[in-house]
Amino acid sequence: MSEGDSVGDSVHGKPSVVFRFFTRLGQIYQSWLDKSTPYTAVRWVATLGLSFIYMIRVYLLQGWYIVTYALGIYHLNLFIAFLSPKVDPSLMEDSDDGPSLPTKQNEEFRPFIRRLPEFKFWHSATKGILVAMVCTFFEAFNVPVFWPILVMYFIMLFCITMKRQIKHMIKYRYIPFTHGKRKYRGKEDMGKTFAS
Repeated sequence: MSEGDSVGDSVHGKPSVVFRFFTRLGQIYQSWLDKSTPYTAVRWVATLGLSFIYMIRVYLLQGWYIVTYALGIYHLNLFIAFLSPKVDPSLMEDSDDGPSLPTKQNEEFRPFIRRLPEFKFWHSATKGILVAMVCTFFEAFNVPVFWPILVMYFIMLFCITMKRQIKHMIKYRYIPFTHGKRKYRGKEDMGKTFAS
């Protein structure tokens, strides 16, 4: 490969100014993402606030319903991935490869591992809202539709999808909202409760 052929290289073999600028911008963005990781509630409140601002904008503009519908479908797909286990138990029934969810009361505790982790769910949902917000600034995305039909179709799609997901949860006995290993009280703890 000759000098200057690699991506982002200038004629003299050094990274171009544009490449360095976007690399630095990516590093700053990643740094802010890393700093926001432990603040789950704050992140979700900010995303809900951004979503509320988007809804007000769509309401005031009286348009961009197809963009809003696409955003709703995207968020529904993210939510289903968030509720689903990383390894589908229906595929693991016949094989003994890797860990699976416990199916009996006395089986060893295994934490629920999501297909889409919470942070990635939040990050993708927020990026989706921002993209939809940008789309509302372009008239090309304002496709005229009868919005009540979209609302009814989305509600129907949501109900069918959630029903299927809940049936899957019941069949394979998993709950996607567990918080660590169950704690059992020993004999010492039982004596303290009866003595007091």
